[in-house]
Amino acid sequence: MSSARASMASMLAVVTALLAQVSFRVGPVPYPMQNTGVIISGLLLPPRWALASQLLYLLMMALGAPVAAGFRGGVSVLFGPTGGYLAGFPIAAFLMSLLREWYLKSAGKHFAGLGSKNLAVLWLLSALSVVPLYVLGFIVFSYWASINPSLLTWALDVAGFFELASDIRVAVAVASVLIFVPQDLLMDHVLALIVAQRVARALPSEYCALTGDCVPQA
Repeated sequence: MSSARASMASMLAVVTALLAQVSFRVGPVPYPMQNTGVIISGLLLPPRWALASQLLYLLMMALGAPVAAGFRGGVSVLFGPTGGYLAGFPIAAFLMSLLREWYLKSAGKHFAGLGSKNLAVLWLLSALSVVPLYVLGFIVFSYWASINPSLLTWALDVAGFFELASDIRVAVAVASVLIFVPQDLLMDHVLALIVAQRVARALPSEYCALTGDCVPQA
């Protein structure tokens, strides 16, 4: 069982790396999709293995593998303007797994059999799981914006593009958090729930072994 979980954790670290390279732009804002991998890790693995999956992703990055968005890698990425978000990935995956386990147990449900209403609740819980990611992202980005005029200018341009704010402090919050919330919740998290549930349905025995969420056989 441990070897299966380790294999899945490794695979999901790679999936997160691949999804980091899938992105689109709206004006000056890049929208990568690696949060999908973070949430899937929490849906397909127990808490400590979900945490391990994203720590492995960060380790690959630290060792120089081009796994961050834009095929970047190295310690400089981890300690750069987006380092707060990256540091939040293991925490978010861990919380998503904890919340999944708690909800399924309290509701007396199995993930593979969840209907739309229960999935909606799990989606709301996924939003809760990424709060630390946004908080850390905002803190680190704010620091870098305070010492890097070009980054602060970008934040003001982003806020102006979306006509959300002109005040510096609000602009930094908009550029580092607010503009990413719709994409994360409405695309990445929804896609993660769909993919993870299809995996649970297609591979019930494997999902049971990974998470302990086992559907009784008729």
